[in-house]
Amino acid sequence: MIMKKSALAIACSTLLTVMSFQTFASNASDFVDDASAKGIAEIEGGKLALEKGQSADVKKFAQQMIDDHTAANAKLKALAAEKKLEVADDAELMSKAKELILKLRDGESFDQAYANNQVVAHEQAIELFREQAEKGEDADLKAFAKTTLPKLEGHLKMAKDLSAAHGGDAHKE
Repeated sequence: MIMKKSALAIACSTLLTVMSFQTFASNASDFVDDASAKGIAEIEGGKLALEKGQSADVKKFAQQMIDDHTAANAKLKALAAEKKLEVADDAELMSKAKELILKLRDGESFDQAYANNQVVAHEQAIELFREQAEKGEDADLKAFAKTTLPKLEGHLKMAKDLSAAHGGDAHKE
């Protein structure tokens, strides 16, 4: 049972990092795709954490990720539509996540895995959004990235605190 929950935790975290291999989205289309994929991953990961998480703080954090990333993705989707750009596809991401399920370290619980992976996912999202805010060529997407960054930075702090509270290995700054 623990291994099954662990596999689900890793599926969730893998989903969060599926589209993170690029350090900078070189154009508007890449940024929209990467940013929306990260948002979808946060939403789906949050839903899984609501279902499989054991502690109230994990579930509270997960709900906030669902709410905040749903709102951000809605803004991004509207902006993308204006620019005739496509956002990431939910079904494709879920399929990739299932293919990339990793094994948890011995003794790691779902809550630990979720919290630790939220740290990594938010570090990667911040890097993507910071690069877009600083180097993006599309003024609207650059502004979106710049206004979204503080929320992502807040999420990272919360994720680090959550990880520390659950015996995780996420380092504090």
